[in-house]
Amino acid sequence: MTIWEALAVCAAGVGAGTINTIVGSGTLITFPVLLATGLPPVTANVSNSLGLVPGSISGAIGYRRELRGQRQRVLRLAAAAFLGALTGAALLVTLPSSAFDMIVPALIAVALVLVVLQPRLARAVQRRRERNGTDGRPRHGGPALQTGMTLASVYGGYFGAAQGVIYLALMGLLLDEDIQRLNAVKNVLSAIVNGTAAVFFLFVADFDWLAVILIAVGSAAGGQLGARIGRRLPPAVLRGVIVAVGLAAILQLVLR
Repeated sequence: MTIWEALAVCAAGVGAGTINTIVGSGTLITFPVLLATGLPPVTANVSNSLGLVPGSISGAIGYRRELRGQRQRVLRLAAAAFLGALTGAALLVTLPSSAFDMIVPALIAVALVLVVLQPRLARAVQRRRERNGTDGRPRHGGPALQTGMTLASVYGGYFGAAQGVIYLALMGLLLDEDIQRLNAVKNVLSAIVNGTAAVFFLFVADFDWLAVILIAVGSAAGGQLGARIGRRLPPAVLRGVIVAVGLAAILQLVLR
């Protein structure tokens, strides 16, 4: 890796850490850069997963104020994230890379629709519950959220582009909570997924350790930057950013 390639990888890490903290999809920045340096796809993927762990942790720390009072929720969803990530990582080393190519863009598109419609859907669900004599949605989302987050984490352990968009769509639909607080939970879960997949890959795949270190340094800085930016965005603006990033993810996945 030349000095210019190393600088490009580190800069991509900063960008990925920033966008992952605000929304997700940082992999769409780092993965192509790693491929451009000549790394094989699987090596680039696993190196990227490990390198982004510090960024996810940094972003979660930056959102620590929004995490207050959500310990039980995080613990419940963390188990789903761990199991899903482990399954997804195992699939990466056993399935061909084309296995998810068709379903992923459609999955992200559905998630974007849910993000856009979430306020309206939330009001409709609340009115229905009031008519039925029940008060509010389940505090922790119930079995539907556990199942959905587990499946989303399988995808996260496999590749993870726009994983944050899917997380936010599911939690926004099934939890009665402010989107910034949900974003804080998303950052913790992303750290768990990336960390779980990275530990699994340590035993079964090859890393490029220079790429890992460069992305780790960049993403850790980007995580703090993303927290500073993301926490100041009004809910409507944050949703707009989520949609823009999700559409970019779909376009890149379809055209690659």
